Amino acid sequence: MSTTTSDKSKVKSIFVDGPIRPERIAASIAAHSSRTGIGAHDIFLGQVRADAVDGRRVAAIEYSAYVPMAEEAMHRIREETFARWDLSCMHVYHSLGRVEAGSICLFVFVSAAHRQVAFDACRHVVEGIKAHLPVFGRELFEDHGHQWKTNR
Repeated sequence: MSTTTSDKSKVKSIFVDGPIRPERIAASIAAHSSRTGIGAHDIFLGQVRADAVDGRRVAAIEYSAYVPMAEEAMHRIREETFARWDLSCMHVYHSLGRVEAGSICLFVFVSAAHRQVAFDACRHVVEGIKAHLPVFGRELFEDHGHQWKTNR
């Protein structure tokens, strides 16, 4: 989801198939280099960890979501964030499908005139995503077993 203040009222898709590639992250950052009213960006990158769970190593997470509900929840989070903080723009992408350990599964990028606004808004968005989006992760183990992941 790429959002600026001029198009913030539209519900956007935030989902991408598989991991979020570094090229997508770089393109989002590069697109703002000419916007001279922006003084700060804050970025959160969620990465799949190779956790050890009961002696088994996580090889990947397979993400699924109730997409219409998740997009509507993200829309509410975005609207609330723009209403609370003076942001120039916001980009949010979340993976669906298999994401290998070490790969990026969540990208949140906010821009504002001042750093504290960017810091606070970015944290608010990430915490809102974790608390309110119906996105589910199934941890896939190296031994081919799996379990449903709980958000922490």
